[in-house]
Amino acid sequence: MKKSSSAAQPVILKHVPERTCIACHEVKPKRELVRLVYSSEGVVEVDASGRKPGRGAYLCQSPECWHKGVNKGKLEHALRGKISAESRARLMKFGVAIRGGEGASSRTGGIS
Repeated sequence: MKKSSSAAQPVILKHVPERTCIACHEVKPKRELVRLVYSSEGVVEVDASGRKPGRGAYLCQSPECWHKGVNKGKLEHALRGKISAESRARLMKFGVAIRGGEGASSRTGGIS
């Protein structure tokens, strides 16, 4: 009797990179989080590609995490640098856009 070849093959799961939100400390797949980077010029910006040089940190797409991360000092602590008032306002504007359901389209456009 011949054995079925499909039953003997093991299931191979692909590794999904995970990161931790700096505000709520939840571990989520990297693609569900937004990366923020502190560039060498001292500017904090959204890193849509995930490849910009500089110190990075991740936030959930929830407005609570953006508020806690940007306004309560969590982001400054994680990035080990000061955030200017202009950058802070830009980041909060981006956080509001995520809440409005524009997160995916705003994320691809990025904020510099």
